[in-house]
Amino acid sequence: MLWSYSPAPPSTIRTLSRRLKVSPLLAELLWKAGIRDADAGTRFLHPRLADLRNPFLIPHLETAVERLQQAIAGGQSVVVFGDYDVDGVTSTALLVSILRHFGVFPYFVVPLRLVEGYGLSRGAIDRALERGRPDLFVALDCGTNSAEEVAYLQEQGVDVIVVDHHRSKVPLPPAAILVNPHVDAGQDPQAIHLCAVGLVFKLVHGLLKKMRQKDDQRAFDVSLRDYLDLVAMGTVADLVPLVGENRTFARHGLRILQKTRRTGLCSLMEISGMNRGERVNPIDISFRLGPRINASGRLGDAAVSVELLLNPDPGFCRQTAAQLDSFNRERQEIEREITEQAVRQFEMQWSDAAGVVLYSEDWHPGVVGIVASRVSRQFQRPAIVLGREGDLAKGSGRSVDGVNLVDVLGSCAPLLESWGGHPMAVGVSLPVENVAALQSRFGRLIRDSIGDDQGEAVLPIALWLRLEAVQEALLEDLDILHPFGQEHPEPVFATRGAVLPAEPEVFRDQHFRFSLVDARGRRLPGVAWNQAARLPPAGQPIDLAFRLVWNTFKRRRNLQLELVDWRPTLDQPSAGGGTSESRFPLPSS
Repeated sequence: MLWSYSPAPPSTIRTLSRRLKVSPLLAELLWKAGIRDADAGTRFLHPRLADLRNPFLIPHLETAVERLQQAIAGGQSVVVFGDYDVDGVTSTALLVSILRHFGVFPYFVVPLRLVEGYGLSRGAIDRALERGRPDLFVALDCGTNSAEEVAYLQEQGVDVIVVDHHRSKVPLPPAAILVNPHVDAGQDPQAIHLCAVGLVFKLVHGLLKKMRQKDDQRAFDVSLRDYLDLVAMGTVADLVPLVGENRTFARHGLRILQKTRRTGLCSLMEISGMNRGERVNPIDISFRLGPRINASGRLGDAAVSVELLLNPDPGFCRQTAAQLDSFNRERQEIEREITEQAVRQFEMQWSDAAGVVLYSEDWHPGVVGIVASRVSRQFQRPAIVLGREGDLAKGSGRSVDGVNLVDVLGSCAPLLESWGGHPMAVGVSLPVENVAALQSRFGRLIRDSIGDDQGEAVLPIALWLRLEAVQEALLEDLDILHPFGQEHPEPVFATRGAVLPAEPEVFRDQHFRFSLVDARGRRLPGVAWNQAARLPPAGQPIDLAFRLVWNTFKRRRNLQLELVDWRPTLDQPSAGGGTSESRFPLPSS
């Protein structure tokens, strides 16, 4: 792994530090995050809900609000149809909650992934209509490219609203109300960064504004802030950039989630090993809550997860949380086996390919997205992983920086049954007999785009530090920068010439613990996840790249290093990798 470090201009850092009244170290981290002046720094460090933009700047959102008002006023029947991932589940729970508050009790539906496939399929629609034809059908986190399915609903006299953030391949019928900034950003170009639950939040914000203008007391009884726990979960899990309004949603929503009163979320947090009242970080959503919600959609029925978020009954919530936990353990075991097979297939058949499509009839289509992510990350190249479902190969793809999978798959469209998603993550379905052709074309397109040589993975170093500067005060500075995520990554620090006083301690055959001692004799504990196959030597100078985290145990927290990478200490820093150690004086003891 190639370490990369770009120092910031010292005079700029001094000015930013003085004007924001923050430490020079925090000022440099802000500069690395793209903050160049004090006003931007203030907005970034202290995002305010009062600064959220007018929801009606998003095209067609006001029309969607007016149609919802019509449904409320007329007591009309409504179906809310959401996708089966965390973004879709939280979107569905949010809109259903708000409509219930106004006396409308929608029937909510989530597609059965293994039977009906992704999104607004004909089979899922027919199941949604089994209770009768609704007056209004609202599709969340899907539907942008479902022109035939939307027309099918309209032919039966059903009005349709689509709230989505996926890119458009075909226009919807004119009478459908489409709220999608990727199709029409209007006066709010930043809205393209919102995921579905962020757009649903904008929708219900607009609904409350309109209902308050009508002096409807029910609208004044709603505090939208209380729904930000759902918005934060979907925003973090969907890997949208945690900048702008997404940062505001996540920053405030994680605090709400920490103290959430939703019975279902409390049960899910408990079974995930989280303590209510303790700080919730994006990693808790990514690796604890999110996978359990996703597991129901991948292996069962994601409507179970929606009901968990809506139901106040403690017994039901404990039982359902346990069921999701069981689904997740099953998903982990399936995923582990497929990952091993996919890696072997890659090494035996595709190691020279610029981009890979891996396929097996035995792989479960519901978990291959996670496998694609691991393969892409391990081998530093775009990867699509497919399993078989009937006559179709279905799966997911994950990309690397510089490769837009949506554009690449657009060039493969004649081979595909359906596809869609984001530049870094896509879902895809195609006839089994087309898999070989896709493998060839996909690899060729990636090669033409960026070449065969993917190069060595680059690890950006935020700051080089002496071990003596690694103090709790530094972690408190980092706390101000939270939450970290897409386009606002958690900073990686580095130190030169560290010496491990003892051999690392391997645990669970995959991970290891270690410790360092600084020049003052202070012990610094560390942990390395999934790196037991490459242990650093004791008693020899090495360079360490690490993140800093709080290790919480029995409600006590201590500073801990999380190892990212290590290398033997070089005589001189590599080109472009000089240290900034001397610029940060040691904190007083």
